[in-house]
Amino acid sequence: MTDLDQRVFVAGHRGMVGAAIARELQRRGYRGVITRSRAELDLENQDQVRRFFASTPVDVVYLAAAKVGGILANHTHPVDFLYRNLMIECNVIHAAYEAGVRKLLFLGSSCIYPREAPQPIREDALLTGPLEATNEPYAIAKIAGLKLCEAYQREYGARFICAMPTNLYGPHDNYDLQSSHVLPALIRKFHEGRENGQESVVLWGTGAPLREFLYVDDLAEACVTLMEHPQAEGIYNIGAGRDISIADLAALVARVVGYTGAIVYDAGKPDGTLRKLMDSSRMRALGWRPATPLARGIELAYGHFLRERAPGAVSVA
Repeated sequence: MTDLDQRVFVAGHRGMVGAAIARELQRRGYRGVITRSRAELDLENQDQVRRFFASTPVDVVYLAAAKVGGILANHTHPVDFLYRNLMIECNVIHAAYEAGVRKLLFLGSSCIYPREAPQPIREDALLTGPLEATNEPYAIAKIAGLKLCEAYQREYGARFICAMPTNLYGPHDNYDLQSSHVLPALIRKFHEGRENGQESVVLWGTGAPLREFLYVDDLAEACVTLMEHPQAEGIYNIGAGRDISIADLAALVARVVGYTGAIVYDAGKPDGTLRKLMDSSRMRALGWRPATPLARGIELAYGHFLRERAPGAVSVA
């Protein structure tokens, strides 16, 4: 069996990351990509997951399914972020091992690292200090999934790899202002501000924190590169390699969207971690480099937003 004939299950193919991985697999010519909607397979249901793996031959798994959200969502629904993510991870990772899956990629997050981790953050910073409180529930769940993969690797020799991406954006992002991350929230706020003729748009925090952003198709390329590499193992940070202040990001998004009003910061709202830049040298050593500059990525993301959320609007992409 060639790599392109492998039976590849993409868990979470309707989410931003899973959809990008499915696109990348298709671009590379993989012929055996398997997907299931939540109506067909509830990954939080242990019996359903076990039956799926028992009845469906699978060689490789990309575990991109997760309950995700920003600061407000984590604060409002900590049970969802802990319980639902733990159930998905445990069910899929264990059933994949039982079914003899050859290789699995677990998608984590940069929020697994301590709030005060030295910058740029290396993989060995994990569990060396307290987490950022504003996304602790999600971070704890992702750390548990990562450690579960490590345990299967150590005890049973399973080829379960972990990818820790930085802040992502792109097609199929979440633009719900109650649960979205910062970049899609900015796109929506400035779009609505322009459409409604608002004189100002109010943003959370001071604008001072520094963040790194990666276009999701670049992440997908990194994930498939990892799974195709015969020596890849352990944890890999996947980032763009440079960060930007929230204030500068907001100005860039406003320019792309065409919003010309004032940008006002509500300093009474939390900033979150003051800086979070990933050291992606392990991933880069395998030959991967991000291909999409931030300004171009925002243009592409806004074009997708217009097509998905605002039919009839003129696309800039």
